[in-house]
Amino acid sequence: MKFQLCYSQNKFSYFCRVKIEEKYIKRCLQLAQNGFGTTYPNPLVGSVIVYNDRIIGEGWHQKSGGPHAEVNAINAVKDPSLLPFSTIYVSLEPCSHFGKTPPCADLIIAKKIPNVVIGTLDPHAKVAGNGIKKLLENNINVKIGFLETECHELNKRFFTFQQKKRPYIILKWAQTKDGFIAPKSKDINQPVWISNEYSRQLVHQWRSEEQAILVGFQTVVDDNPSLTTRDWAGNNPIRVVLDKNNSISKDFAIFDNQSKTLVFSEPFNDNNEIWTNKIADFLFQNDIQSIIIEGGKTTIQRFIDANLWDEARVFIGTAVFKEGLSAPLISNKPFHRTNILDDELLIYNNHD
Repeated sequence: MKFQLCYSQNKFSYFCRVKIEEKYIKRCLQLAQNGFGTTYPNPLVGSVIVYNDRIIGEGWHQKSGGPHAEVNAINAVKDPSLLPFSTIYVSLEPCSHFGKTPPCADLIIAKKIPNVVIGTLDPHAKVAGNGIKKLLENNINVKIGFLETECHELNKRFFTFQQKKRPYIILKWAQTKDGFIAPKSKDINQPVWISNEYSRQLVHQWRSEEQAILVGFQTVVDDNPSLTTRDWAGNNPIRVVLDKNNSISKDFAIFDNQSKTLVFSEPFNDNNEIWTNKIADFLFQNDIQSIIIEGGKTTIQRFIDANLWDEARVFIGTAVFKEGLSAPLISNKPFHRTNILDDELLIYNNHD
């Protein structure tokens, strides 16, 4: 068990267990997960308020433009007179600037909450330590750095966007047992399913968790996908299509009114790194924090070859095509395997 030296009344009076802070930050992380898919472009944040080792208020950031986690936690406290004797825990540093809502640091100060425990710093340029600075300047006790790995993992999309100036990029495809993602030919303008219906429902859940989804020109022409979350209750992602010579007509399903559609129509470049970086910059300029790229092979392989991806999710179905369009090639080893009925799902991470 780890310990942290606590300071009280000008004396190093006792050792407090870091495990207590971790206990409540863990609860903050659990709460924050409730905002998956609804807070973009804001991060996922949870907060709890504790009095005498008892949670008296908790909340999470539910939607961009709505109250932040700290505000919801404070508003949930039935007896506000306890706030000046409590500790507020929050998974991410309280904001210090005016955006769509007032600064949370100001509210904490106004409510005279004397102790603040923070999971990790906010990398946003307008925060980045300024929230902590404001709290300290108002004689509030601040502790920071608890379950930081878990805090970063929860907000890997937000951290990637702020620090790398690009969205968090997820690659996804399904391939047959013999390594193909599409048959050699087909007679219908719709997908030929390789994965089972439960795997496809999982994909729709994933779509609801990401801000955008991207496909190439050929996928639109061959499959006419809608790229929605029709098999899952959740928000439809923004649709991004890589057009070729501005030749995709408005008759395709991606141009219906179910979600916003962005078109990247810059000519293809033989240099994978230049081409994919231009797409990433296009997405960043359009405030897209995370994206799932669903195909086809050429598009996905370009991102793999440029080493511009963070995660890959690959289904292996039971079908055998014997010939067709081969699946993208990835040299990384999967860090996780699972089965969804007779499908196998492989998850890859691309760590720097």
